[in-house]
Amino acid sequence: MIRFLSVVLLGLIGVSMSAPAQAEEVVAGLSQEAISITTNFDGSEILIFGAVRREAPPPGTDPMQVIITVEGPSHSVTVRRKDRRFGIWVNTDASEVDSAPTFYAVSTTGTLRGALTQTEDLRHRVSIPRAIRAVSTGVSDQEAFNEALIRIRTEADLYQLNEEAVRFREETLFDTQIRLPANLVEGDYMTRIFLTRGGEVIDVFEQAIPVRKVGLERFIYTLAHERPLMYGILSLTIAIIAGWLAAAVFRYVRG
Repeated sequence: MIRFLSVVLLGLIGVSMSAPAQAEEVVAGLSQEAISITTNFDGSEILIFGAVRREAPPPGTDPMQVIITVEGPSHSVTVRRKDRRFGIWVNTDASEVDSAPTFYAVSTTGTLRGALTQTEDLRHRVSIPRAIRAVSTGVSDQEAFNEALIRIRTEADLYQLNEEAVRFREETLFDTQIRLPANLVEGDYMTRIFLTRGGEVIDVFEQAIPVRKVGLERFIYTLAHERPLMYGILSLTIAIIAGWLAAAVFRYVRG
């Protein structure tokens, strides 16, 4: 695998030689150009690999770090707080998160805080909390609602922080694997690769990975969103047929 990646990366570097380059820049590739969600889709893994192309020896003494993020489509979401009242759990406060990625993974060569300053994190929105945009809704502890959303999606494997998961060889070749869970949302997943020195971003590479439903999954999704009446009739028909078949089998077993 390492030999294969080295050959591919050398080819990528050769192709990029004709373009003007910075002192240090990313040359990268993905093992999959697209992901198809089928009826038996149970998740996937993508291999992200690349190299650092240089026009001169590495400057300074600060080691280079690599940060890789994969971000799914963003949607607004309402986070509700539950409290126990009169012996039952009820919704009390609610907060509207204006935009939150449906999937977000961060992989790094070292620790995220050691590779990126707070200022650069704010500018590029790299960490999971920075990727979430929350509007003010009158709640006094908006941060608690954001943390609750992150905790819920982390437990569902939709938010991932994988520190020291990027293999970096002699500050030249790097690679990592990102696991994608089965409950992916359809859309374009943006991959970003950051090169940093001393916590400052020196180059960024971006590439989108389309995730699409195919086959029966595509048919059901299209029917539910574009023809809801037909979808409802079809669901009711299937439920009636299933109930009739179950009753017939029950009568046959008892008879």
